[in-house]
Parts: sequence; structure tokens; C-alpha cells
Amino acid sequence: MNFLAHLFLSCEQEELLVGNFLADLIKNRNLDSYSKGIQEGVQLHRKIDQFTDQHPLVIQGVHRLHPFHRKYASVIVDVFYDYLLVKNWSEFTDEEFIPFTKRVYAILEKYKSIMPPKIQIRLSNMLDGDWLIGYGKYEGLAFTFDRMQYRLSKPEYLQGVIENLQKFEADFHQEFRSFFPEVIAFVNDECRCSISTSK
Repeated sequence: MNFLAHLFLSCEQEELLVGNFLADLIKNRNLDSYSKGIQEGVQLHRKIDQFTDQHPLVIQGVHRLHPFHRKYASVIVDVFYDYLLVKNWSEFTDEEFIPFTKRVYAILEKYKSIMPPKIQIRLSNMLDGDWLIGYGKYEGLAFTFDRMQYRLSKPEYLQGVIENLQKFEADFHQEFRSFFPEVIAFVNDECRCSISTSK
């Protein structure tokens, strides 16, 4: 999953959240320079990714997009799950979405000085562009995929991505609402924390 879901799945623990944010952006050889809590956040991120990538409902969604987007289908599903999390936000927490984003931004800003310079720049762009809010809108998704194209070897595989997500949104929505409570339960078990649905 993408930034928003990982940040949500951090049990409201600051260092776990920071590690969850950094996991895809730092190299293993640099892990020892971070605190135990941040290292645990990195490991949690990777366990969540493994759980997600192996889940039958997620695989089903990836297969749906594969004829159109090939090797990037799984990345697209990751990003789209953040959109679906925003759309279903009140099902999973009593915390309002905008206060959540402000709280998360404040935590990441607090730890910014320990991040590598390139990640500090990325974080600044995230804060300035309010990326977490953007994930809940198709315009925000389009912006995300436009940025992504510059880092891909086959950017043409992203053509038509928004149209396909809109076309299949109902199917993805149904899969997400079944999948996400399972990943919450997985994290609760892994971390012995208390992410719980609000219903």
C-alpha cells in the first residue's frame, strides 16, 4: 500500500510511523543509524507489504489491471487503496481525516532532521502539496501517477490509468472493504497494538 495506509497502520506510535514512512526510501545498510522504534516501523512496513502482496483479494485486483498496465498493476493498486481508505475512513477510525493528516505531518516534520537530504526534500514536497488529502481525489491520484511516470522504465504502461480505476472502482471498493479489516487485525497481532474500527 501507499503512504496513507502505512501511516494509518502505525498504532499512533511516533517512531513506528516514521519508520513506516521511511521504509521504501532508505537502504538496509543505513538502518542501524536509526532508533529501535524507527527500525521496528521499517520492519512493520515490510511485513504489511508482504501480507498485502500475498492476499487473494489484492491479487485479484492486480490481475484485473494487468492487461492494461502490466508490471505496474500492483503499484497502481497500492496507490488506489489509499484513495479507497479515504472514501471509507469513518469505517476504520473515529479520528477525523483532516486532523489525522495534520497530526501525521507534524510528526514527520518533527523527525525531518534525521532523514537523508533527498527524503527531506520529498517530505517538504509532501507537506507543501498536502499529498495525503490528494489521495482521496482522482485529481490527486492523477498528480501522483504523473510524478511516477518520470521514474518508470515504461511510462506508457500508465496510460489510461485513471479511466480504468474509475471503470473498476466498484470492484476495488468491495475488495478493499473486505481486505482492510484483515490487515488491521494483522498489524494488531504483529505489534500488540490497538488499531480498531470505529463501528
